[in-house]
Amino acid sequence: MKKLNFAVIGCGALAQGTHIPCLAQSEKANLHTCCDLSDYILTLCQTKFGAQHICKDWKAAIENPEVDAICLCTTEKLRFPVISYAAQFHKPVYVEKPLATSMEEIYKIQKAVHESGIPFCIGHNRRNSPAMRDAHDIFRKHMEDNRQEPWRWKREPGRPNRKDDGRASMSVRVNDDWYSWKGWVFDPVQAPYGPMLFEMTHFTDLCNWFMDSEPEEVVAMETGMLNHAIIIKYKTGELATLNMCANGTFGYPKELYEIMGNGAIVVVDHMCEVRTAGIPGAPAVKKYDFIKDRHQDVGIQGGIEGFREKKAAALKEAAEANDPMLQFTAEPDKGHSAALENFIDQINGLRGEVCGVDDAVCASQVAFAAIKSAREKRFVRVDEI
Repeated sequence: MKKLNFAVIGCGALAQGTHIPCLAQSEKANLHTCCDLSDYILTLCQTKFGAQHICKDWKAAIENPEVDAICLCTTEKLRFPVISYAAQFHKPVYVEKPLATSMEEIYKIQKAVHESGIPFCIGHNRRNSPAMRDAHDIFRKHMEDNRQEPWRWKREPGRPNRKDDGRASMSVRVNDDWYSWKGWVFDPVQAPYGPMLFEMTHFTDLCNWFMDSEPEEVVAMETGMLNHAIIIKYKTGELATLNMCANGTFGYPKELYEIMGNGAIVVVDHMCEVRTAGIPGAPAVKKYDFIKDRHQDVGIQGGIEGFREKKAAALKEAAEANDPMLQFTAEPDKGHSAALENFIDQINGLRGEVCGVDDAVCASQVAFAAIKSAREKRFVRVDEI
């Protein structure tokens, strides 16, 4: 199939760090147009990334008959107008999360996507991480098959039948450092709900994906914008808990996921390693390749321990050079490139949805329920949102 011509609308740091390089290097896409208001950024898009065309008018980019698809990386203030306009021209849209800063606008986006039928993908990239995909496949197959290891200890015969027997539960721990955040996150106009929205939808989406059920009720607590604890209850009895702390450190792995059910557990450790127990035939440990590894002679065993050794070497290097950016090495594959590549396959009819608008709406509903719960100090049903 021919390469698809993409127009990137909004070419700031996020686009330059992930989506623009991915499109420029893709064998399935062309970086056809970069659209931004900054002359400096547009020049950079041409000289550094090889954009074929540049412009400042996002409507012109969409109207261009040579453009096949849109990658939308603007702030949330300019999401619905772009998506609805692209829908009029039947152009597929890949958009960064969250969809918008209000459910009213999110529902408008959902309606525009459904009515037009355009291929649509939200940037919940972690679904496309190799480690996450494997963990999800292993866990969902186990929940559907429900085979038990012969060593599972059944203390007494005649156990009572329990309605919640085997039900899944998921724990998400996020270790972040708010000193690294950009200034816009503190702007109540641009980010009125802070990380409870702009970061939370990543993790509420993953909980919905792994639990494979409809979220019903949410309870949350927060202490300002830096610490959050959330519990999600699903209609079929599953639970998910999220602990987000922004007073942590990049000197330690950021994300840990533990998914349990039917006498088994699957653990995703910073997307560097997947561990399992209690699932017949599943690998006990699987390790994954790193991205941009400057310390290939360190931590050669790979996995989470290999990552920590590489990180220690990078931290020493950063301290000696007085350059904090040197601490970033051997990062896990969080699925940014795969998300776009998979979306291109979706557009070409080679696969189903990667992460569609309905999934984005559901993840946003849970996030807004958590925001409401923390502010009103009560349980909030998702159907209130």
